[in-house]
Amino acid sequence: MRVVTGGISHETSTFTPIPTTWGSYDERFNLRGAAVLETFRGTNTPIGGFIEGSESHGFELVPTLFTEAFPSAPTPRRIFDLLLGELLQRIEEAVPIDGVLLDLHGAMIAEGIDDAESHILASVRGLVGPKVPIVAQLDLHSHMSHRMIEIADVLIGRETYPEVDMAERGRECADVLARILKDGLRPATALHQVPMAWCGNDVTAMPPASEAIAELHRIEREPGVVCGSIAMGFPFADVPDMGVSVFVVTDGDKALAQSYADHLGEWIFDRRQVWWDFPMPSTREALDLARIEQRFPVIFADTNDNTGGGTAGDSTGMLEVFLEAKLEDACLLYIVDPEAVAQCAQAGVGATVTLNVGGKSSPLQGRPVRMTAEVMGLADGRFRYDGPMYAGLEGNLGPSAWIRQVGVHVVLVSKREQPFDAALARTLGLEPRRMRYLGLKSSGHFRASFGSWAGAIHVVYEPSVHDFTLRTLRFHRLGRDLYPVDGRWQVQSPR
Repeated sequence: MRVVTGGISHETSTFTPIPTTWGSYDERFNLRGAAVLETFRGTNTPIGGFIEGSESHGFELVPTLFTEAFPSAPTPRRIFDLLLGELLQRIEEAVPIDGVLLDLHGAMIAEGIDDAESHILASVRGLVGPKVPIVAQLDLHSHMSHRMIEIADVLIGRETYPEVDMAERGRECADVLARILKDGLRPATALHQVPMAWCGNDVTAMPPASEAIAELHRIEREPGVVCGSIAMGFPFADVPDMGVSVFVVTDGDKALAQSYADHLGEWIFDRRQVWWDFPMPSTREALDLARIEQRFPVIFADTNDNTGGGTAGDSTGMLEVFLEAKLEDACLLYIVDPEAVAQCAQAGVGATVTLNVGGKSSPLQGRPVRMTAEVMGLADGRFRYDGPMYAGLEGNLGPSAWIRQVGVHVVLVSKREQPFDAALARTLGLEPRRMRYLGLKSSGHFRASFGSWAGAIHVVYEPSVHDFTLRTLRFHRLGRDLYPVDGRWQVQSPR
């Protein structure tokens, strides 16, 4: 059986100043034909799972196009239309086909298109017709629309955050497609849009998020249920479908799917205050706690400036605290500042340089910090992820530099990426495990690697264009009242 695979993926923020360009896709993934399979085979990625699942089911997997930009502002319509047009052309060239496996995000916005995934799905459906099954994998932080549910045969969202189950969910997509093609499965999908945003307590390995996943798995074990997913939503998108959703797939029983989706959606909303009960001290406050607790190495996660959500990665609040406190054995991963990197490269390893670090993308990111530092290492920014997230995949953060001012070490990079693991730092000669204080620009994905050896972890609040408390953001286009955005719920501030 011939199955095509590909996708267009982007997590879109409507609050970031970082534009999305052709270069944004070129810098991340912009793959055609055989390069799709060559790049992702054996990796912990959705398409890596598609490949493994297709091989086990005897599918001939035909690659088309896979392109992804790092999270940023909405994709210009011209770029989106050209990418979609090429995806459709390559699918058409692969006809006849028996099925479609797509790697999408679930929170993509293009100019003039709030729900880019339904636009992609509708275009593919119009090409392949009503009888060819379409199965797609989605990110955990997607916001679901009824149109997406109506067009696709099956949508499968990830169940872990950090999202270490990408390949596993990809295999599940192939398994479900095989049941449709070989066993006569008749998927019926239902959606429940929960009137809530979800911005904290979403690490699925620990309560309370683990309890939501456990309830999902209980439902998935019920007779007639094929699979189900919780979409936690991407809170930095001012679009009508933003928010938490639940979708459930059964074998031919739409009413049963809806009843389970409604049950789980109501179960989540009944616990809405639990999802929002999370502390976010400032770095300075968290540093005081760390000195009392003495559990080293201690990690400070700068969640607001998580480049994985679309920010610039150059906020300076945490850096200022590290320097003012005159910390020893402290490290910050990463500050995105190609200008500072270029100055370090020009000076060379061993040189002392005076730099204005960070704070260049927006006044909301803080002011540049004046540093006089030694250049400890330089690298071209190419590395291979250690895992478990993206294990085996090559990464490239562009020209990079490791600098040190007394006891504070900073890794400067030229391209945006959150630190999924310490692989890049090691290419510079820096081993983060030897540090006592470690600042990371990440919300949760860092836990998959750093969490296994951290003595303590503090998620901290520093000013940025994003705000995980949602207190400083202004929404105007939401399609439903969302706890706690609309103000009616009287939620206590997470701070």
